[in-house]
Amino acid sequence: MAWYPGATRYELQPESDAQPAIDPTQFIVHSIIAPWTAKRVYEYWRDSTNLESHFGLGYEGDLGQFIGTETRADANAAANRRPDGTGAVSIETASNLQGTDPWTSAQVEKLIQLGVWLHQTHGIPLRICRTHDDPGFGYHRLHSQWAVSGTACPGDARVKQFKEVVFPGIVARATGKTTTPTEEDDMEPVDIWGYRGKLGTKPDPRDAYAYLRDTETRARRIEERLAKAEQLALTDAQVASLADKVADNPTLANRIAELVADKLAARLAD
Repeated sequence: MAWYPGATRYELQPESDAQPAIDPTQFIVHSIIAPWTAKRVYEYWRDSTNLESHFGLGYEGDLGQFIGTETRADANAAANRRPDGTGAVSIETASNLQGTDPWTSAQVEKLIQLGVWLHQTHGIPLRICRTHDDPGFGYHRLHSQWAVSGTACPGDARVKQFKEVVFPGIVARATGKTTTPTEEDDMEPVDIWGYRGKLGTKPDPRDAYAYLRDTETRARRIEERLAKAEQLALTDAQVASLADKVADNPTLANRIAELVADKLAARLAD
């Protein structure tokens, strides 16, 4: 069994020794619908129910681990352990009693750190689970097979955070991109369709777009520069410098060409 060094160990017995092994292929995030510390989550699993998660996370970023990540925990219904021995790692996170509040900044940071460790330790791929048994990262309500009777967990605010902050943060941290990219940075080759599930049988480019650099934003920045330079004549060196910046990014180069063409047409029409 594997224990995360960044968590306080509150080992549940007999579950930790008695429950079967899993090959962890997913990480599923929950809200526990209570403003509890990690220790209080442990006490609840120990004293009040035969269910449990692998981890518990309090508002202040206190993280506890109750069962090793290569042992089954019972928070994810059909994802706990599948017939092939694969299963999901689960975390319950403190929330208000309605499950409507966002994660705190301390919780977000701990989720990112834990996600990176799970990727590095167990090889969980850096994508959002496309189906209920697809390896990757997810939140409880993402697939109906992960909840016995359906669920809204972890709540709308946290689903938004997961998509826009937590999961992109895990990807960035795990791939070494710990700072916000600048317009001079080159994009690395990435399987953009792996970052989100499917709409029917077709990938949804809107979510891949959200996790990669915003090419359109970068194009708008250059458009603004062109607008400011309308009264100036660019030197050959300036033109060459701009060309070098976009040489390895055909999408951005084409967008800039479109912008220049539009501006030229507008000027000729005046």
